[in-house]
Amino acid sequence: MLASNVFPILEYDDNPLAVLMPGHDAPGLRLPPRAAFPFVGDCVAEYAEKRGLPVLGVCETITKCYPVYRVSEDVCLCEAPMGAPVAACCLDWLIAGGVKEIVAAGSCGALVDLPENAFVLPGRALRGEGTSYHYLPPERWIALDGDIQRRIARTLEREGLSWTALDTWTTDAICRETAGKIERYRAEGCGVVEMECAALAAVARFRGARFGQFLFTADSLADAERYDERDWGKASLLPALELCLKAAAEP
Repeated sequence: MLASNVFPILEYDDNPLAVLMPGHDAPGLRLPPRAAFPFVGDCVAEYAEKRGLPVLGVCETITKCYPVYRVSEDVCLCEAPMGAPVAACCLDWLIAGGVKEIVAAGSCGALVDLPENAFVLPGRALRGEGTSYHYLPPERWIALDGDIQRRIARTLEREGLSWTALDTWTTDAICRETAGKIERYRAEGCGVVEMECAALAAVARFRGARFGQFLFTADSLADAERYDERDWGKASLLPALELCLKAAAEP
């Protein structure tokens, strides 16, 4: 049933059926139950090519195609696209193909004093984007799957890596991260900002899948008067990919 509201983004429809359903273009697709879904760009294709990973299917968009690679019987790997709408579309496609558990990894902006390339495990995401409101009723926060987050934590600790527990603010507008918003959301507990986490958590919950994510710090917005892009966390791209795969396979 569609809940009417003066603001269209808040008009949530709980009907599970849509005119266009995910996986319509790949009805026979059968994927492993676990997926590593890292936001690391071309590192995924380079990693897969170097290791000769077979392609199980391809999630197609008008601008780019995203191959899904078999890593093992239980784990597949797919590059996650930047931005909540397309990332959600790809995740929907993976779940339609049989994925039940997802581990994502991506960069984030630091809203508090954190060094570059620090690992963060969010417990929940502030729904500052729009995509999640098409999957779940309006609420301010969405929690990530606790079991998946603990699995990620075990993986990081096994690798001798430290991490910080901080909530994240998910936004659609990287160039509208104003000083006022940063101050408000930091006061609510958000230590980092990114563009997909809340949406992906909502997609997974709506579809009956489990979702977790870890982040690595890139630029810093901790001082609104002295923005520091640093090196955008580039040194963490390949390590994050490898950690994402290990966490996805973690018992």
